Amino acid sequence: MSIRNSYNSVCQKLAAMFVAPTKAQTQIGLFLIGIFLITAGLHFSVMAQGDVTSDLVGNYNDERVSEAVNRIFGYIEGSFGALIMVAAGLGAIMAAALGSYNAALGLLVVAVGSFILRSLVGTFFNDENIG
Repeated sequence: MSIRNSYNSVCQKLAAMFVAPTKAQTQIGLFLIGIFLITAGLHFSVMAQGDVTSDLVGNYNDERVSEAVNRIFGYIEGSFGALIMVAAGLGAIMAAALGSYNAALGLLVVAVGSFILRSLVGTFFNDENIG
């Protein structure tokens, strides 16, 4: 077999692989792309933890976010939260009466959740700047 014939054979196989790949070729390609993405992502994650004394790194100001969360909590703890709780409670009673116990349980969680939202957020998240 000459070099020209082997070159043509390899080029035909590569062209067939790109034009009409088999299932095994597709899986191998996706696996290699996944390995590349994981490797590149880990490298960039390590770089993100590097130089924090640079002038390019600023201070995070979450004043606007905490103000928005305070307003949402104010609405949910006020009359809007009471409206949500009553509507969800009535919906839970009606759903249980009609036999939809999964919906009744979901509505019960909504009713109780609107009542204890601030304490749940304080339990699971950092709430230093949230009044």
